[in-house]
Amino acid sequence: MSRIEKLLEYMKTSGKDSFLQHALALEYIKIDQDEEARKLFNEILLREPTYIGSYYHLGKLLERVGDFDKAIRIYKRGIEEAQKANDHHSRMELQAALEDSKAGSSERSGAVKLLSGGNGAGAKFLKP
Repeated sequence: MSRIEKLLEYMKTSGKDSFLQHALALEYIKIDQDEEARKLFNEILLREPTYIGSYYHLGKLLERVGDFDKAIRIYKRGIEEAQKANDHHSRMELQAALEDSKAGSSERSGAVKLLSGGNGAGAKFLKP
């Protein structure tokens, strides 16, 4: 029985357990089932916004699929929740992820401008 199968089996008897859902989302990420993971993280955070670890992993997932604006919003919400909970460690991790995401987003934006001749309109991407 795979980890995913075990977690799904546990969830049948435990209901909406954030820990189990978070663990299942992480397993889905490992097998590139990003949409399933995203659904679980969103469900957790809607039900239990204080489940701070899910903000980090959802943000990273969003970055990986190219949704940088949403990733930044998720990191910011996670930082707010970590501050409310006085969770300095999580706040610092989320802050670092936010800064990395903003820097990466700016670099990608600059590359689009460079390739398109300045304003990003009609950008052409070079094939490797």
